Amino acid sequence: MEKITPRDIRYADLVEKRFNKRFTGKPEYIYLPTTVQEVVEALQEAVDNKRRPVVRSGGHCLEGFVADPAAQVLIDMSLMTDIYYDAEKAAFAVDAGATVGEMYRRLFLGWGVVLPAGEYPGIGMGGHVLGGAFGFLCREYGLAADYLYAVELVTVDASGKAHRVIATRETTDPHRELWWAHTGGGGGNFGIVTRYWLRSPDATGSDPFSALPKAPASITTFRVGWDWKTIDEAAFSRLAKNFGTWCQQHSAPDSPYNQLFSILFLNHRNIGRLEIKGIATGPNATRLIEDHLAAIAAPVGQPYTQQIEESPWLHFALNPFPELFQPGFDNVQAKVKDAFFRKPLTDSQIATSYQYLTAEAGIGGALGMATYGGKVNTIAPDATASAQRDAIMDVACNTGWISPEGASPSMSWVRNFYKDLFPGSGGVPVPNEQTDGSMINHPDTDLADPEWNQSGIPWHTLYYKENYPRLQQVKAKWDPLNIFHHALSIQVDDKL
Repeated sequence: MEKITPRDIRYADLVEKRFNKRFTGKPEYIYLPTTVQEVVEALQEAVDNKRRPVVRSGGHCLEGFVADPAAQVLIDMSLMTDIYYDAEKAAFAVDAGATVGEMYRRLFLGWGVVLPAGEYPGIGMGGHVLGGAFGFLCREYGLAADYLYAVELVTVDASGKAHRVIATRETTDPHRELWWAHTGGGGGNFGIVTRYWLRSPDATGSDPFSALPKAPASITTFRVGWDWKTIDEAAFSRLAKNFGTWCQQHSAPDSPYNQLFSILFLNHRNIGRLEIKGIATGPNATRLIEDHLAAIAAPVGQPYTQQIEESPWLHFALNPFPELFQPGFDNVQAKVKDAFFRKPLTDSQIATSYQYLTAEAGIGGALGMATYGGKVNTIAPDATASAQRDAIMDVACNTGWISPEGASPSMSWVRNFYKDLFPGSGGVPVPNEQTDGSMINHPDTDLADPEWNQSGIPWHTLYYKENYPRLQQVKAKWDPLNIFHHALSIQVDDKL
């Protein structure tokens, strides 16, 4: 396996393969392994030469954990893309370099099944599943991590030797804790994931057609939009409050609305529109959507556009809401700040949101509110490493810019917006009656910065809650030399 150095014509393209252009890495060389043995060899050479390795699957990390100037060796998994049914494990094997879209395509065309996973088809499976992974189907089927049966990874022992290990969820497996850590522990902590095996927790037998949920026959999408010019603070408040109330009323595990998922885009006024986009499945999809909009959109009291369309599942999965994932975002620099909510936004938080979203500022940004709960909330907080199991919404302040002069105002706006949403808890969504920390798949290094986290609650409690000491034990056993580390990696010496 050759080293791809800056003199290689592939190097520039590989270095540019990252969603968030805020960060730029300059590895000494890049490896593109095609087998697990090549991953072992690449990692062993990095360790032997005291070079810091990082691993990348799809390149969608929101922070600079992989695109880090301090990282010297990049191991890119994108040539390891096999997807097949493993009869011995009665589970679907998915290589870490496969994308979410390719996984959807192969599972559907081969067996008519689906794994609930992310929204954007270009995300790499390697870093996605082990952070929990939620998306359009999470309320109906749960998180992708809830279907993890086994994981294969390459780790480095205390003697500095790289080796392959497989860990399963079987209670008799001596490596079971390593499996557990990959159900929400986050990427870049324990080793290099090379393959996942996925199957429903209640699946029995060896029939691949029933090993995962049956894919929906079709997806009904809906788009609703308001012209910002028609929205005053009272209408804005009604919209935000209606959405939160709906989530609170319909996020229970047995809700008949779990086949519906939507996101409210409270865009900055500069963007011109406020929007709801979502999907529903099943024979009652249109009625679910109509009920949803009757509760949220109609009472706002201002005219809105509405578009409802039905499409086959795979057609939607491979190109969902094209306007959200359009090529024009190739050069975006972004900052996303995430929070789980157990209860709706308060009147004060809605007023703060209105203030920031109508501020005279040359920025582009939004407050996004996504429905959550449903099947996600049927799992005990310690059954997987994904600890937040009674949230009703995932909420994010986000901003993006392209020109360098956009960086400072955009970062200031989004950081202060987020901080001012949580004035009573030190500027962060601490686990309490209303909020429940943040999602590690949406990492935010500000949570480890005392300037922005003044709560006295450490960043790892916001992400992992009571599961952190257990993750530390896995870290100590499987990465004793701390080969895999970044700004929010699990640290053995952190104290709760």
